Amino acid sequence: MPREQFQSLTEPMYYILMSLQEECCGVDIMEKVKALSGGRVQVGPGTLYTLLAKFQEGDIIEETRQEGRKKWYRITEKGKDTLKKEYRRILAMARDGAAGLEGDKDAVLEMEGIWDSGYSGNGVFL
Repeated sequence: MPREQFQSLTEPMYYILMSLQEECCGVDIMEKVKALSGGRVQVGPGTLYTLLAKFQEGDIIEETRQEGRKKWYRITEKGKDTLKKEYRRILAMARDGAAGLEGDKDAVLEMEGIWDSGYSGNGVFL
């Protein structure tokens, strides 16, 4: 059985989709990815436009308008579903990691503190 496209996302893919909750152009997307990840993830134009094309082909995002060479994009319902699935996958991995750290009391307490606080990792509390 062939692997489903976008079954799991890379960090740049995840943050690009996060940034497209509202209509954005390429430059805005690059800035939002950096901001959302606390500067940990940055995408250049080559990576960005390659991923945008793949996302469009998969109906994950749509082009909403164009002015000259500048294009704006937004996530589709299918894209939102993909993003939700990825979020759940990441949470499951983190929980698995916490279970694997069970013998390391300090690591578990730190992890539980992050879970309980709703910390997203970029200074934003959920």
